[in-house]
Amino acid sequence: MDADEARRRLDAERARLNEVKDDFDVDHLTEESEDENLSELSAVDQHQADVGTETFEREKDLSILEQIEAELADVEHALKRLDDGTYGTCEFDNKPIPEERLEALPAARFCVEHQAEAERQAARARPE
Repeated sequence: MDADEARRRLDAERARLNEVKDDFDVDHLTEESEDENLSELSAVDQHQADVGTETFEREKDLSILEQIEAELADVEHALKRLDDGTYGTCEFDNKPIPEERLEALPAARFCVEHQAEAERQAARARPE
């Protein structure tokens, strides 16, 4: 994939992710506490199952927002790599990332082999 096509794809992905993120910001997920987010004036008046459902939905939305922000960071990182001439090479061994992988995932940082290793390391680092 040439640099112009890579930049076009990355810019389109950044725009898409920013649009999704803006939709979450409209809901004020990051500005309200859980109590403020509940639809009733007082959590005491709500049934515990309703509070549980709203808590679950809020946590799910926050998790999605966190994932979107991580994907945006990957796109920004890929754009910087494009600018400095290292785009399209595996960050582990500096070998070229296959064209098919970059077409499917323009912000790829690793080849498939090293991506799997990075994911295993990340899983081990997560608290249980």
